[in-house]
Amino acid sequence: MRIKDLVVLIGIIGIVLMMVVPVPIWLLDVLLIINISIALMIILVGMNTQDALEFSIFPSLLLITTLFRLALNVSTTRNILANAEAGNVVKTFGSFVAQGNIVVGFVVFIILVLVQFIVITKGSERVAEVAARFTLDAMPGKQMSIDADLNAGLINEQQAKERREKISKEADFYGAMDGASKFVKGDAIAGIIILIINILGGLIIGMTMKGMSISEAGQIYSILTIGDGLVSQIPALLISTAAGLIVTRASSEGNLAHDLTSQILSYPKLLYIVAGTITVLGIFTPIHLATTLPIAAVLAFAARKMQQNLVRKQAQVDLLEEEQQIEEVRSPESVISLLQVDPIEFEFGYGLIPLADTQQGGDLLDRIILIRRQCALELGLVVPVIRIRDNIQLKPNEYVIKIKGNMVARGELLLNHYLAMSPGIEDDSITGIDTLEPAFGLPALWIDEAVKERAELSGYTVVDPPSVVATHLTEVIKRHAHELLGRQETRSLIENVKESYPALVDDLIPNVLTIGDVQKVLVKLLREKISIRDLVTILESLADYGTYTKDPEILTEYVRQALSRQITQQFASTGDSLKVITVGPMLEKKIAESVQQSDQGSYLALDPSSTQMIYQRLSDQVTKLIQSGQQPVVLTSPTIRMYLRQLLERTMQDIPVLSYSELEPNVEIQSMGVVNL
Repeated sequence: MRIKDLVVLIGIIGIVLMMVVPVPIWLLDVLLIINISIALMIILVGMNTQDALEFSIFPSLLLITTLFRLALNVSTTRNILANAEAGNVVKTFGSFVAQGNIVVGFVVFIILVLVQFIVITKGSERVAEVAARFTLDAMPGKQMSIDADLNAGLINEQQAKERREKISKEADFYGAMDGASKFVKGDAIAGIIILIINILGGLIIGMTMKGMSISEAGQIYSILTIGDGLVSQIPALLISTAAGLIVTRASSEGNLAHDLTSQILSYPKLLYIVAGTITVLGIFTPIHLATTLPIAAVLAFAARKMQQNLVRKQAQVDLLEEEQQIEEVRSPESVISLLQVDPIEFEFGYGLIPLADTQQGGDLLDRIILIRRQCALELGLVVPVIRIRDNIQLKPNEYVIKIKGNMVARGELLLNHYLAMSPGIEDDSITGIDTLEPAFGLPALWIDEAVKERAELSGYTVVDPPSVVATHLTEVIKRHAHELLGRQETRSLIENVKESYPALVDDLIPNVLTIGDVQKVLVKLLREKISIRDLVTILESLADYGTYTKDPEILTEYVRQALSRQITQQFASTGDSLKVITVGPMLEKKIAESVQQSDQGSYLALDPSSTQMIYQRLSDQVTKLIQSGQQPVVLTSPTIRMYLRQLLERTMQDIPVLSYSELEPNVEIQSMGVVNL
């Protein structure tokens, strides 16, 4: 056994022997001083701990120190009653505090006992009880959090073990503190009882055995009893305060002194208010300025110094951040952040900054939120966050829209004007700056406020600049929606469906198709502006036909047929007929005969002359339909729809190509023209 273990064992045995064996007065003085020293050491350690578990021995130490004080009480009581003496320490405390007035001494002692018993000990006991209860209630959640971090790879097995041990120790500590607080409460009660015993016993012994008068016995034994009580209760008060500090302190990065100075004294302006209040108190009350003014001056001076320190610290923090940024730029790893490409970017010149500045009335950010909601409803696609930034390389009134770092659209705005589009009949009185509407390329005018009302009365469509930007951005997103849907986004959409339809997703992925196969089908639908919001129907179709073919082109055709109601409503409103351009039998036969098979699937192989002829004749029919104010739609048989779409994809991407199987039987179809060879 090591020496320090023997010292602790001998000390505890000595404490027990003190209750039985008389202790010499000189040794009693030494032990009382040691008791005070231990109490001071405990409260200082309690003030400098950052976490309660750093002083986890405190509950046991509380029991030992309480037992030590009670042993000293027994020894001093024995000497007081037997010899009318208890050493210099007890006599000094009694004489110094009482100042010759026994009543004052008793009052001070009672106040100390009540402060310890009612205020500090009671509060510490309640805090320890609540902390123990909450710690036990939170243990299952903390354990689950540790398991989740371990499974996610955020921590290793050793770190998980250390966290579990800490949780267990916290529960044990607060539970032990809850019980140990009862020791201090009992010690306070015992102090009052010992006080009464010493007074009554001293009077009886002094008058009956030592021949003292009642006044002499009362004077001697009262002073000794007060000294004994104070020399015992002051260390008890210190240890009770330490217990309260430990159980009321949350985990922090510093000790009590650090927390006090960094948190309470972090608001120098408030000290100025306190200083002013103290000064006013000295001016308008009987309290003299000689008392309040020095205190107010000290507070004001402290506030000034604190303010200077805060400014100095902020300058140091700013300098450190700049150095870190410079160091990050110099480091080899700094270029990795440059590889990040934003899915969608909106850049504008400095003249369009008011569009995005809310302090200048700009509502572009709010409009972008609405655009994302609109795209989610119309396309079933979660549009990624749109990065908005100004670009001094652009013209002041110019803006560009980028998809994955590449510019796909640009436009120019005049903030103090309105964009007016003619209804078809020009009004010569409407004058402005000629331009093109950026979203659809229609001829338009930039007009000022004075012409706006007259243009609206003439039937012009008048739009403010933020609406022009919002419309353009919406159309660009719709046109390039298929580029924004990757495998990760597809997985997120499928996980969302899985919450309500787990059997469907488990049956399809990965048994029938992979995430990549599903993504290819969704991309082809979005490329033709077909909404994928009804993802359940799409996945059902893929689960049905995915066992027969893995070709995304063919799977897309099956999905389009399953979405016939949606496609019909998209191109033909309820109760209206659908005006289409049909493909003649000769052209269908030509396309069917030109289909070639390869290892990657089937493709269309037409000679250049036939391709040019198809483009020309289809273009003529589309022009006629547009001039009559109708949306051009090409209708063909299901067998060649996807090949015709491949043929028109580069030159006529915005022309919808439908098959008979994609339309509901109740829709009325009107052929406005036929494309044939």
